[in-house]
Amino acid sequence: MSHSIEQPNSFTWQRAVIKVGSALIAPDGQGCRTEHLLALAQFINASRRQGKEVVLVSSGAVAAGRNAMPIDGKPTLAQKQAMAAVGQTRMMANWARLFDFPTAQILLTHGDIRDRDRYLNIKSTLRELLAHQIIPIVNENDSVATEELKFGDNDNLGALVALVAEADTLMICTDVDGLYDADPRKNPGAQLLTSVSDVSRDIMALAGGSGSTVGTGGMLTKLQAAKKASANGIQTLIVNGHKTSSYAALGQGQVPGTLFHPALSRSKAKKQWLRHSLKAKGKLQIDSGARQALVTRGASLLPVGILSVEGHFAAGDALEIWHDSELLAIGLSLFDADDLTSIKGAQSQQVEALLGYASHDVAIHRDDLVLL
Repeated sequence: MSHSIEQPNSFTWQRAVIKVGSALIAPDGQGCRTEHLLALAQFINASRRQGKEVVLVSSGAVAAGRNAMPIDGKPTLAQKQAMAAVGQTRMMANWARLFDFPTAQILLTHGDIRDRDRYLNIKSTLRELLAHQIIPIVNENDSVATEELKFGDNDNLGALVALVAEADTLMICTDVDGLYDADPRKNPGAQLLTSVSDVSRDIMALAGGSGSTVGTGGMLTKLQAAKKASANGIQTLIVNGHKTSSYAALGQGQVPGTLFHPALSRSKAKKQWLRHSLKAKGKLQIDSGARQALVTRGASLLPVGILSVEGHFAAGDALEIWHDSELLAIGLSLFDADDLTSIKGAQSQQVEALLGYASHDVAIHRDDLVLL
């Protein structure tokens, strides 16, 4: 089993998705409170002053709106959706008063992640918000999500948001100290695993399930999220968000819970994915100025530098980028073939006029491009 039981290990990060559970938002399940969020807000404020970026994934909409609709017994799906509609505004107001900078709400369903165009729009929106020092606050759109569109839990939503946001770190703030080698509620000798290098079958078995005798309770979705994130080069932390000391430790670069290490860095994982996992659907020929911008400045590819467009592709498809006879790079197009053909060679400020609608000012963003 690949783990260790040690003193808290250190870590570094630049862009993190922080997932906050319902127990921290609405401790009694009957409306928003800030008692467990003040230390988290101070940690986020301090991190931003250091130039770091944060995206919040916030549970708690149903719990935040529950006391507005007193219902006997277990609420139906429609009643939960109504509670969430009330709770979303309360939850956002609760977050907004903790920060002295702008916040933005993004509500998602699985359909948004599955749909190529909506996925790209979410990605672009997150980039713009972070570029303008605005903190995105993401939640599942509980007021409209049907059962087949629900993520089921916000741990896995956190992992998916970390992928879309191109974060290097996923922090899951919950009501337990981390992953133990046994259930600490039943076994007083259970020890905290401070470092996990591989979310293996043995590690997954610690969450319980069929035939398991060591289930630690509430860990399955967190381990699923860690596995998703790790496979994509994103380190994951599970920490106790009820403890002020957790945020103090995080602020010092220490792990007060469990750290799951990815096999590859985020940038290397993405480069491998672009190079080896995607089949290019088209080909771009670029001029010398664009080549120099990509190679020497790590810039995005602008429409003005594109000489020709080949292939039939949709927005989000992988394209080969050529300069003369040199295969220079592979990247994900922000436009389909027809639109990219329409704007090739044009200045970025001309794109809207040429397409007839407001769109991206780059053809391939530098974060979606790998030089060969």
